[in-house]
Amino acid sequence: MAPSGEALTTGLDVEAAVAAATDPVVRQHRHALSAADYLVVAHPNWWGKPPAVMAGWMDRVLVPGVAYRLDTRDGLPTSLLRLRGVLVLNTGDTPPQREREIFGDPLDAIWRRCVGAYLGSCPVQRLLAGPLGGSSPEQRRAWLAEARAATAAWRW
Repeated sequence: MAPSGEALTTGLDVEAAVAAATDPVVRQHRHALSAADYLVVAHPNWWGKPPAVMAGWMDRVLVPGVAYRLDTRDGLPTSLLRLRGVLVLNTGDTPPQREREIFGDPLDAIWRRCVGAYLGSCPVQRLLAGPLGGSSPEQRRAWLAEARAATAAWRW
């Protein structure tokens, strides 16, 4: 159930109702996303999905009227964003090969095929830092350097 005032519908069309947030933090995040050229998301692999706090952010910020529009109920989404790139940084303890071969890399599917389709035609790049358990300081520095290099390639 949505918090009181979060999903008002009286006198508003669906997009306006969903886009109208009473929480000032949600409003701030929606506004920042609407104005963004790039989006960087970082979260751990939590049982093959984003953790609850990330899922909650997605549910409240990546909404119709802010991130996308559906012209028909069964139609394809039209992005309302001007994003030129998305970088998803994931941490985890499952080795990347096992993540792909055994589990089908569900986070990649979520960000590229599910969420990415609503963010427009911009490229979605995903970097995995892991396995974290037992990683050396040198390995952690290399993961950070890889993330810096990915954003350095963007045209600001």
